[in-house]
Amino acid sequence: MSTSFKQIPESRDIKGTYSFISLGCPKNTVDSERMMGLLKLDGYRLISDPEQSDFVVVNTCGFIEQARTESYAAIDEMLELKRAGKTKGVIVSGCLAERQKEEMLEQRPDIDSLVGVFGREEITKIADRLVGDQAEQRNVFQPAPIRALPDEDRLQITPKHFAYLKISEGCDRLCTFCAIPKMRGKHATKPMENVLAEATQLANSGVRELVIVAQDTTYYGMDLYGEPRLAELLEKLNGVMGIDWIRLMYFYPMYIDEKLINVIAKSKKILPYIDMPLQHADDTMLRRMSRRVNQEQMNEQIDLIRKLIPDVTLRTTFITGFPGETEEQFETLVKFVQRHKFERMGVFTYSLEPDTPGAKLPGHLEEDVKLDRQRRLMEVQQQIMFEHNERQVGKTIDVIIDNSVADQPGVWVGRSEGDAPDVDGAVIVTETDHPLKPGSIVACEVVTFQDYDLIAVATGKPR
Repeated sequence: MSTSFKQIPESRDIKGTYSFISLGCPKNTVDSERMMGLLKLDGYRLISDPEQSDFVVVNTCGFIEQARTESYAAIDEMLELKRAGKTKGVIVSGCLAERQKEEMLEQRPDIDSLVGVFGREEITKIADRLVGDQAEQRNVFQPAPIRALPDEDRLQITPKHFAYLKISEGCDRLCTFCAIPKMRGKHATKPMENVLAEATQLANSGVRELVIVAQDTTYYGMDLYGEPRLAELLEKLNGVMGIDWIRLMYFYPMYIDEKLINVIAKSKKILPYIDMPLQHADDTMLRRMSRRVNQEQMNEQIDLIRKLIPDVTLRTTFITGFPGETEEQFETLVKFVQRHKFERMGVFTYSLEPDTPGAKLPGHLEEDVKLDRQRRLMEVQQQIMFEHNERQVGKTIDVIIDNSVADQPGVWVGRSEGDAPDVDGAVIVTETDHPLKPGSIVACEVVTFQDYDLIAVATGKPR
């Protein structure tokens, strides 16, 4: 059985020091943790201050314009440190590196090495060349693998009590707004035994909550086993000792059937929480987005989920201002949201991605139209959310504690079963008879709410 990476002692022979900047989604976080784990195993020491490090790794996101801007800003800041002689080198990895390739080196020739998404396993060789002043190879790009890369022996950067578990890589969907298949390749399932080994390793290191992530979670197993096998995987994960909560993210609205829903409903560890990005609800928009589902099918799926899992928290995301979206089609989306009353929802304005089919569609809208529709849809959701939070007052709920509140002894920030890390709200908890700590799971009575967050008092003994 694998041992936890956190139990591996620091190498006595330190090759060098490095700092790491991880940007983007949870899938990218897993890649960052894997690279840091490999560097630690090879004798490199992670430090927090880039100015004191031998080199810096920037693991980038290239999904939408805002993410690319953030990634370039981080790269440029680190290159300034290099030019000032405060760090020896800068390695750029991840989705933006994969998407831009040699173009990035042409624009920023001071970058020492460029590492594509699937070149991450070579990070120690790249570090060795940089520290050893060997500059004969400046970029490492590998083809997308037919099986997802291993993610064991990670140096965890999330709090110790929760971790992301990536079960597949890439995506076979060809949504017209999305460049992920160009960066992450086709769907590649991680074999079930590898997923379970990683989950066991994480549990042994103190993880209590697993957050299941992928580009397309419900497609799990199709390429490897010839059919979706997520339900079977979840049943096996339910048996991993030490794990208390299993949270499900990125459910594409296909291959969600009664069998899968029943597995979630009957499990003691799988939370009644499903993140299902829908993007739109108007059939014409769904066709233009190449989503391969229509509103009627989505209505049936959501109604079935709510029937079989009555206490479910449904999270979704939508895009406003996709090319050609009319006011009438936007109103269809508004009515869809009003009907289903999603407990959690994010709304993004359409981001024009130059190398996607959506960029070639007619009818691109002005930015102020996109933003106005985003605002209006979020106003609808805000009212739904406030009404939902009001219904929670007086209830007793389980909360996992994430961290303490600075300068407020006995006050903690946690999350309910309906709150995923970083993307949802929080529960502010006051401890009573029993001291709390990060990773505690404790029963709490909700006494009020403030905007999107609940305010609660611990009523039970933490476990």
